[in-house]
Amino acid sequence: MTTIKYPNNCVERFLKYITIDTQSREGSDTFPSTPGQLELLRLLRDELLELGLEDVVMDEYGYVFATVPSTSSKTDVPVIGFLAHVDTSPEMSGAGVKAVIHRNYAGQDLVLPDDPETVIPFAANPHLANQLGNDIITASGTTLLGADNKAGVAEIMAAAEYLLGHPEIEHGPIRIGFTPDEEVGNGTQYFDVERFNAHCAYTMDGETLGELQVETFSADAITVAFEGFNTHPGFAKGQMVNAIKVAADFISRLPVDSHSPESTAGYEGFVHPYMMHAGVDRTSVKLLVRDFVTRGLADLERMVEQLAGEAVAAWPGSRVEIEVEESYRNMKEVLDHHPAVVDNALEAIRRAGLDAKVEPIRGGTDGSRLSFMGLPTPNIFAGEHNFHSRFEWISTADMHKAVEVIIELSKVWEERAA
Repeated sequence: MTTIKYPNNCVERFLKYITIDTQSREGSDTFPSTPGQLELLRLLRDELLELGLEDVVMDEYGYVFATVPSTSSKTDVPVIGFLAHVDTSPEMSGAGVKAVIHRNYAGQDLVLPDDPETVIPFAANPHLANQLGNDIITASGTTLLGADNKAGVAEIMAAAEYLLGHPEIEHGPIRIGFTPDEEVGNGTQYFDVERFNAHCAYTMDGETLGELQVETFSADAITVAFEGFNTHPGFAKGQMVNAIKVAADFISRLPVDSHSPESTAGYEGFVHPYMMHAGVDRTSVKLLVRDFVTRGLADLERMVEQLAGEAVAAWPGSRVEIEVEESYRNMKEVLDHHPAVVDNALEAIRRAGLDAKVEPIRGGTDGSRLSFMGLPTPNIFAGEHNFHSRFEWISTADMHKAVEVIIELSKVWEERAA
């Protein structure tokens, strides 16, 4: 059983926050994209006010900012921030989440009661081996849990409450921010970096205990739209050009043994078709393009263009339009110029008694965009596992360690101030 250095209520907060359905939605014409996010953001604003934080505000877009005031006698301690997003993935329902606490975990497969065929197997989840004796939280089998990223929300709230209650802990000003719509790629769309006013920030949105993530993919999105010709199928000979079939031909040409999510790991990039809007007249395929080296995106995009051209050539009368949209860039390109932001986080993780591990993210966080917006923002573990699925789980011990890291990191920045 892990000793809790700074006793706090992060678990209780987490169990409350996950009951609010904050699933975000792609293609929404509102911001945030769903009303449930505003419900949780208003709750967090009210809780921050009740705790007595300063500068508590919820802006017109739903962003919630607040300040834990400095307790240091130094006047030059940099302002640091901690961020988490309130929305959950569109890929799995977040409505009616029922938490199940598996006490004193003993290494068994985790059976989820509302769907007994939904099992989190010990053998397929190697991180469970490090959780013996700890309490594990899952959902009940029909929804995701919401640890991504309500664990981070709860950990930041608990750390703020602890620091307010223990003014003997010396730290500088700490900014807190809760954001919407990260899961649909819009988490920083209206984020006011100037108003947040911090030297740097840390997203609490990582996975494994002890991990600090300073590298993300660089990412683009491609829409490949095939145009055909539709007519009555009974009289279509020599006339119809079925855009659905052209798109299927294109998809079949994409690499299987390389350059795909199913066949890559580590620092390997990929092209991933993830959505299709299909019709005989016009079929569009949306693809994610990912590479840790930004210039590698152009190579992958040329491959997509070539394969789309080959598909069109095989279907006379069809046409293709290709649109590339920048998503985010590898935050390492910015963080390499701010070594203290990374070094201080690694020191805080070590002070929490953990082996600090720097790992790349095969994905992105709000920190990717924020770093390029002028707010260097690496990602610290929150303890979430198997996110975006019914198989999501988190350890209460890991959550308490995340709170500890937040507090230790606040102390490190104060100690190392000139």
